[in-house]
Amino acid sequence: MRRTAAELAEQAGAKLEGDGTLEIGGVAGPERAGARDLIYVETAKYAGRAVASAALCVIAPDGVLLTGKTVLRSAHPRFAFAKAAALLLDRPPIASGIHATAIVAPLARVAAGVSIGPYAVIGEDAHIGAGTQVGAHSVVGAGCWIGENCRIHPRVTFYGGVRIGHRVEVHSGAVLGADGFGYAQGDGSYWKFPQAGIVEIGDDVEIGANTTIDRGSLEDTRIGEGVKLDNLVHVGHNCQIGAHSVVAAQAGLSGSCVFGKRVVVGGQAGFGERCRLEDGAVIGGQSGVLGGKIVRSGETVWGTPSRPLQKFKELYAWFARLPELAARIKELEGKLGGK
Repeated sequence: MRRTAAELAEQAGAKLEGDGTLEIGGVAGPERAGARDLIYVETAKYAGRAVASAALCVIAPDGVLLTGKTVLRSAHPRFAFAKAAALLLDRPPIASGIHATAIVAPLARVAAGVSIGPYAVIGEDAHIGAGTQVGAHSVVGAGCWIGENCRIHPRVTFYGGVRIGHRVEVHSGAVLGADGFGYAQGDGSYWKFPQAGIVEIGDDVEIGANTTIDRGSLEDTRIGEGVKLDNLVHVGHNCQIGAHSVVAAQAGLSGSCVFGKRVVVGGQAGFGERCRLEDGAVIGGQSGVLGGKIVRSGETVWGTPSRPLQKFKELYAWFARLPELAARIKELEGKLGGK
């Protein structure tokens, strides 16, 4: 979709320098861009790439000289680029209309403008809001509620009673609402503990491919508005993830973890049962947060068991010296033994 540089500047909250009538039709990296593609640079270090690019329009911060280019000035070029790209890129449809092979239960409530792909199944008493698209082979269980303008990709499964807000995107293979891993032990065996809660997903959430979110046990599992979950993330029963938090791939949350707002979690991090992360906490990749531990607001932790970042760096430096220190100890033991 073509837009003028002036329109992109307004969308991105950037200051226009140059030809506001210049029409832009796409986005690209500097080396691949054509004349009508939008590019961006974050620092003066990369200005040469932009100047050499065929692209005529660049998003850049103040102080970066880009002779011969129309420039959209922003203190946050990457963020501005993402906002501008939303105007330029048409998202391919997941489904169009209600396919003849889709199965929609008689008591399901499907709003106007909903699209349902081949072999998708919509259960009894399910509600699907206007403009939502449900991909091929997806299953929306009985009693689910899905808001407006959601994008449910192929082969997504919602167990019964899942509630999804507006403008939510769920990628292929995700499973929401499966039973949590809860058992009571006695008489030499395990007895399944009730998994009677539901999953609630806030507005503007994105859930990656093959991510799983378990239903609550005696409470509910809740994902706040604007949360972004990467591929292959597991969220256990009763977990609460606060608004605008981000969780990278292969992270795993045990039951009843509570994350505050704007928490950042690196890939492959693991969380023990009932741990708590306060607002703005940052967890490094492959870290292990022990059950019941509290990570304070704004704190950055790393390692297993997780420690404040500075402490982790000190310990890591000592770990790297262990072979040297072991050799010195053996040498000293040899000298003492010789006496």
